[in-house]
Amino acid sequence: MLRLWRATINSWNGLVFAARSEQAIREELFALLLAVPLACLIGTTMIRRVELVAVVLLLLTVELLNTAIEKLADRLTTDHDPQIGHVKDMGSAAVGVVLLMIAAVWGVALAERMGLL
Repeated sequence: MLRLWRATINSWNGLVFAARSEQAIREELFALLLAVPLACLIGTTMIRRVELVAVVLLLLTVELLNTAIEKLADRLTTDHDPQIGHVKDMGSAAVGVVLLMIAAVWGVALAERMGLL
């Protein structure tokens, strides 16, 4: 039980640090706050509402991982390194893929709500 408590504290500290240091994390937390009530309005079923919120949580998760990769890479060297640049670009691409997923899931949900599907 103590291990679970410590893991929870570490996770909370990581989220707080990321939110304080990264604008993208703050924006995605705001998007999550908007997604919860909007999902209740747009989602036609409970599972659709869960999916709408889950893809936004997935975005936050991938952004946290991308931020961790970038901070670690910056810590390794301040010199321009093409390989580190490629790693950072891949992290950014992962965030982009999740944004496309969000557009697809929310688009389908909106189409369902409007009776187009």
